[in-house]
Amino acid sequence: MAQIRISGGVPLEGEVRISGAKNAVLPILVASLLGDEPSQVSNVPHLQDVTTTMELLGRMGAQLAVDERMQIEIDPREMRDFEAPYELVKTMRASILVLGPLVARFGRAIVSLPGGCAIGSRPVNLHLHGLRQLGAEVSVENGNIIARADRLKGARIVFDTVTVTGTENIMMAACLARGTSVIENAAQEPEVVDLAGFLNSMGARIEGAGTNTLVIEGVERLGGTKYSVLPDRIETGTYLVAGAMTSGRVRVTRARPRDLDAVIDKLAETGAVMTTGEDWIEIDMRGRRPKSVDITTAPYPAFPTDMQAQFTALNTIAEGTGIVTETVFENRFMHVQELQRLGADIRLKGNSAIVRGVAQLTGAPIMATDLRASAGLVLAGLVARGQTVVDRVYHIDRGYEIIEEKLGQLGARIRRVSGKQAA
Repeated sequence: MAQIRISGGVPLEGEVRISGAKNAVLPILVASLLGDEPSQVSNVPHLQDVTTTMELLGRMGAQLAVDERMQIEIDPREMRDFEAPYELVKTMRASILVLGPLVARFGRAIVSLPGGCAIGSRPVNLHLHGLRQLGAEVSVENGNIIARADRLKGARIVFDTVTVTGTENIMMAACLARGTSVIENAAQEPEVVDLAGFLNSMGARIEGAGTNTLVIEGVERLGGTKYSVLPDRIETGTYLVAGAMTSGRVRVTRARPRDLDAVIDKLAETGAVMTTGEDWIEIDMRGRRPKSVDITTAPYPAFPTDMQAQFTALNTIAEGTGIVTETVFENRFMHVQELQRLGADIRLKGNSAIVRGVAQLTGAPIMATDLRASAGLVLAGLVARGQTVVDRVYHIDRGYEIIEEKLGQLGARIRRVSGKQAA
């Protein structure tokens, strides 16, 4: 099993290019099933979750082609199988996103109940409720969601809580429904807006993306399109935090600063000098130790839960004490025990982590527990004295494209060791 090995203590310096957004490209690839012509998606990151999504679409009969720039063409015209099997779905929760498009376009779907990161309960009941509101017959049998509909009908759907994948699933399904659908308490994340942009470029009629109310006027058909995925705001934030933790200076390019207001504001609170341009962000700690910050996660546009582990890591070596409160997922502090192995002073109290910064972490073997936790552990390794060995790096590969190479470009002493070398 591969490992990432880090010799910490080097201030990061330089420029790194941001990849396409994982949380946008997965629903966009799935949404291509709604078209009756091929679509081309560019700025696709080379990630394990993208590979899994492509395998899933291919298993259902979609024809896929990838060029050397990771531009993917999806042709759904030969679709014959409408089942998402457990062996694929168990590794990636986003697989449930095939549910809405399959029912809307083909009238039926069998989707295994999903897996993914073990960061807490993420029930699918909101997805099922939304599809039932649109007129689908939905049941759960033997671990599978089974849905059928002759043609979906427009409806008003009110989500009890904000759900990103629920919003995306129902938005996709409503595009081919008869009549107008309204989704209340919709997710406002940039990735949801990007999916709406992709669907509209296929011929959908979606208004209100980026607000809490979506209005979708159903159409008879969707065609193909060419679309470029937006930059990954979580990858962007992760490299900026790396710059802050190592007291360095890092510029991220091909980014979208407007998607990161909450993160940029918190980094400024650490004492960093933050500068932004149209498609770049620079952080300069000017050799200083960062100051602790308090954060509370919440749905966009508030502070993102996917940046919580990285800021928890930052607080471990910052000046003062920071309180990190997680309100989105109830089991998203599994990285705390691993950070404590490096010498972090963290106390858990309910859904908060009270982090007292220490002058120095020390390297140790640690284990990644989920995607974003793994990023936080790598960041901690960048500042720990001696060698840090991160195991289970397949979690990292689900959401970060060649993280060791990008950090290496910034001067980090980091390498991936695979197979027998890691034994």
